[in-house]
Amino acid sequence: MRVFAIGDLHLPGSQGKPMDVFGAHWERHFEKICEDWRARVLPEDVVLLPGDLSWAMTLEEAAQDIAAICALPGQKLLLRGNHDYWWSSLTRVRALLPEGNYALQNDARVLQGIAFAGTRGWTIAAPASSAQDLKIYRREVLRLELSLQDAARKGPGLPIVAMLHYPPFNERQEDSEFTQLLERYGVRHCVYGHLHAEGLRGAFSGERNGVVYHQVSCDGLGFRLREIAQGEALAGA
Repeated sequence: MRVFAIGDLHLPGSQGKPMDVFGAHWERHFEKICEDWRARVLPEDVVLLPGDLSWAMTLEEAAQDIAAICALPGQKLLLRGNHDYWWSSLTRVRALLPEGNYALQNDARVLQGIAFAGTRGWTIAAPASSAQDLKIYRREVLRLELSLQDAARKGPGLPIVAMLHYPPFNERQEDSEFTQLLERYGVRHCVYGHLHAEGLRGAFSGERNGVVYHQVSCDGLGFRLREIAQGEALAGA
């Protein structure tokens, strides 16, 4: 079993919002992703999708996009991004997903000997942050800890892979309460998305204090999935 990741698919929902308005490289971007996905992912593999999946505003509008993702090979783990306005009721989202596809929210999922955890995250708190931003940041830190606690409870001793939508550090790659939690719970790998265009220039991928970070916004990957790890290697690490 291998673990892949790709984020920020930004499928159109019923909004008729083609992504090529952001550059010619976005033309037919989901077709490129699907071609690579089908060529590389086996049914037993896991694909992490850390948010911004569809521009849809309601679950009904998102249903076609989610069905297209779920029809691709492998087991999928979905996370909510800041543009996933259609993701409101977790119960309804999970009811929409066919077998082998999972939504993470304040909890964790163990698949083939690996515990997967995560939350959306938020802009890293800074002295100039507004009271509202600080409130959301604190809430997301709590949600990440709840998810990591659930991972440790469901899979004691198992390797943990985490997903965030927002980067867990600021543009200067300074520590945050997110990175501190990831380190405290012994997370092996953390994937994140959210960044595009100029934001990708300073995006960090690599090892930091024992955690390997992967920036996986689809345009930053050339619309190809990133292989994060092989399950056997994670289990034996």
